[in-house]
Amino acid sequence: MKIIQDFKAFAMKGNVTDMAVGIIIGAAFGKIISSLVSDVIMPPIGVLIGGLNFKDIVVNLKDAVTDPATGKILREAVTLKIGNFIQSVVDFVIVAFAIFMIIKAFTNFSKKKAEEIPAAPPAPTKDQELLTEIRDLLKRT
Repeated sequence: MKIIQDFKAFAMKGNVTDMAVGIIIGAAFGKIISSLVSDVIMPPIGVLIGGLNFKDIVVNLKDAVTDPATGKILREAVTLKIGNFIQSVVDFVIVAFAIFMIIKAFTNFSKKKAEEIPAAPPAPTKDQELLTEIRDLLKRT
């Protein structure tokens, strides 16, 4: 489960570059990921838990007040929209994981590219230079 450990380390890291990349990519893919979560992932989960739509999960703190004569709403109901919060948390986790995978792939690509560049041979030591000069002098005579 190295990927989960890497993801946890990434999510808890305070690196400014990672945050900037996350914001940019998150903004770019935000609508796609939201659609994936709300239209593809959450409906099967809702079916598994009894046909419940997460956006319908609401805690009613105070009922709406209506005018008995006209039926017009005088005061809106006060509610906690727990389902919207759950939906946002799932969206965030999926966006964060997608960004993590992109950065992980980029890091692996960068490491491979760095490994492909051969290291320059080390410079000769003073002893080696002196021996080379002696060899060259002996060749001339």
